[in-house]
Amino acid sequence: MPAGSILVADDDTAIRTVLNQALSRAGYEVRLTGNAATLWRWVSQGEGDLVITDVVMPDENAFDLLPRIKKMRPNLPVVVMSAQNTFMTAIRASERGAYEYLPKPFDLKELIAIVGRALSEPKERSVRIADEAEFDAIPLVGRSPAMQEIYRVLARLMQTDLTVMISGESGTGKELVARALHDYGKRRNGPFVAVNMAAIPRDLIESELFGHERGAFTGANTRASGRFEQAEGGTLFLDEIGDMPMEAQTRLLRVLQQGEYTTVGGRTPIKTDVRIIAATNKDLRILIQQGLFREDLFFRLNVVPLRLPPLRERIEDLPDLIRHFFSLAEKDGLPPKKLDTQALERMKQHRWPGNVRELENLARRLAALYPQEVITGSVIEGELAPPAVISNGNAPQTIDNLGGAVELYLASHFSGFPNGLPPPGLYHRILREIEVPLLTAALAATRGNQIRAADLLGVNRNTLRKKIRDLDIQVFRSGG
Repeated sequence: MPAGSILVADDDTAIRTVLNQALSRAGYEVRLTGNAATLWRWVSQGEGDLVITDVVMPDENAFDLLPRIKKMRPNLPVVVMSAQNTFMTAIRASERGAYEYLPKPFDLKELIAIVGRALSEPKERSVRIADEAEFDAIPLVGRSPAMQEIYRVLARLMQTDLTVMISGESGTGKELVARALHDYGKRRNGPFVAVNMAAIPRDLIESELFGHERGAFTGANTRASGRFEQAEGGTLFLDEIGDMPMEAQTRLLRVLQQGEYTTVGGRTPIKTDVRIIAATNKDLRILIQQGLFREDLFFRLNVVPLRLPPLRERIEDLPDLIRHFFSLAEKDGLPPKKLDTQALERMKQHRWPGNVRELENLARRLAALYPQEVITGSVIEGELAPPAVISNGNAPQTIDNLGGAVELYLASHFSGFPNGLPPPGLYHRILREIEVPLLTAALAATRGNQIRAADLLGVNRNTLRKKIRDLDIQVFRSGG
């Protein structure tokens, strides 16, 4: 007796043949069609235990058909296949009630496993039809296998409140993913509040997160709400969670365990309804071994781990990404740009230590600074070369030996003072000639991250921001 009846709809004869052979060998009864009309007739007549359908068919798009199928037979699992391997496709499939989304080309073993799982545990899925305009601002780009897996996981998580831990190198787009989970999830009508632990003084993190009462500490002249209160009913994104001090970790653990917190200086527990998404570019397991991160908090946060691959692991996405960033730059009023073959090949050879953020910065710089529409390989070669900071007339100095560069500068410009005395205004003259390249070098070395640049220079973050503004230093920013 067959293990179940499968309805397959795909206008590609070769794919129908392959699916027929694989599913039949697995013990299923298979019915094949190349159009949506026949599939709908079968479904409406009560045939089939599961549907496998391509998105694009000659007579109707599967995304238009899916809501009708789910309305008529809510417990009929539908597996959607598509060669249009984008985040939008995965989300549309999920929101229209698909049991699973599979990008083409797909693995037959994985498909058979999905079919078996769907038939053994059929369940009704809620369907929310999204407005097409919602997808215009989707920030995730890429069709590589690594990104396809990210899309599929995100699609499964959209309608849940599960806590998610996003890991990945700096610049891989962790905040973009967190934002997508919120914007297309069940809490989309609530606030999205992002907090970067590395950007807040450690002694203020508890107050920042949980708020404080008047008189709780010196300078607390009024009661202040915290980020949990601001995110009520929505999503709280805790970026760089590995930088959270132990005291704040203990408070956060209580929130995850009991759904309540107290303000700094307060005594009355406050109930909270917030989805927490955390992110880190550090290995939290190592921090646990070093006694810097609570193991119980890690397991509470790591309910659904999601690793974002570095750009070098999905280099095949580079053409799509660069077109996307050029398009964004054009929308901002910058002239259109495109790469020639040599430029693209040179970019594929680059290691991209700053990941997608580095690529976006480069794209905006190319759009802003180069008059030609077609960017050549020689331009990219120059842009990706190691940055020079200060030249003493012989060799460029890097961020690692700026001290030596300053000494050489002083020796070459201010030696032999008359009467052994320096000229008037020496301090401001040196500062004026060195400050801009020094700040530019620090920003280049940290890929535009002002927090890290301030740490590198040993100055306050607000001081650095003021200098950037006053000295008109160009900084390209991006999220993630």
